[in-house]
Amino acid sequence: MPSPAPPPDSSESASTRDREKDGSRAARARKAARQFALAMDLPFLLVGGVLAGGLLGYLLDRWWHTKPVFMILLGAAGFAISVRDLLRRLQKEE
Repeated sequence: MPSPAPPPDSSESASTRDREKDGSRAARARKAARQFALAMDLPFLLVGGVLAGGLLGYLLDRWWHTKPVFMILLGAAGFAISVRDLLRRLQKEE
């Protein structure tokens, strides 16, 4: 008959639990850092798209001597593209 397994060493199981806690803590810290980086990037993404489209439209309006038609259209297009990219990044984070 085989002998029963010795009881687990309490110090060994405690160190294992500590390592598991540290691992989950590190994972939470990485997730929080990614979320913070995304939150800092999103306003620049939205504003940048509108400004780039609006600036290009403004330059086209000045070149072709039109009213601010292209500025409005390209600014709206920049906003739509920025929102699409924002949604893509949020989907990727999940």
